[in-house]
Amino acid sequence: MKRIEEKVIKAVITYQEYVQKVQMLLSEGQTSTTGYHNSPEILHYTEMNLQRMHRLDKTTRMTANSMVNLSKINQPFTWLVITEGWCGDAAQIVPVIEKMATLNPLIQHRLIFRDEHLDIMDAFPTNKSRSIPILLVLDGEGNVLGHWGPRPKALQDRVLEEKIKMLVMTKEERAAYFNEMKTEVQKWYNTDKTVSIQEEIILLMSFIQIDKTVIESVKSTI
Repeated sequence: MKRIEEKVIKAVITYQEYVQKVQMLLSEGQTSTTGYHNSPEILHYTEMNLQRMHRLDKTTRMTANSMVNLSKINQPFTWLVITEGWCGDAAQIVPVIEKMATLNPLIQHRLIFRDEHLDIMDAFPTNKSRSIPILLVLDGEGNVLGHWGPRPKALQDRVLEEKIKMLVMTKEERAAYFNEMKTEVQKWYNTDKTVSIQEEIILLMSFIQIDKTVIESVKSTI
């Protein structure tokens, strides 16, 4: 998918609206606008995720590199995030993206719920799975200039290694191991202190801006 349809862009929500929506759904015993994932376990995860997001809203600190490079962006972009309230990785990442976007008024951070937009999600799979969150960088016409996610590379590599180990386990062993892995993933985020998220998104934006500069340079010679 190279472009997000205008009807989707018109229906996106802000980070604040996203948090409020997740809170409202949880109060109604739901974790998704589509009615999926409403087991007691997933409801518990969603409640924990709201707590994580509130904590990160208060504690996330931008690196010097983020502040310098984001301030250099001189063209408008939309950072469109595909997410869901029950996703533990999203709870650790989306507040950081919001904080980064606020450093430059030319960056507009918006969100959509994955299960409402599976056609978009399926255009950006991770090893054939619908892993979230996924950040799409759009220009003013809705063209997708690049994407990132669902996790920082070091963590993603580690998760994939652990999933390979789980292939030879019994169903009961996998369930227990998966719970241990989720705890270790959250520990990784806490130790990293959002640095990897910031660095990888800054790198993505650097590549995108170089490409746009090259394109504009070529256009000027035609």
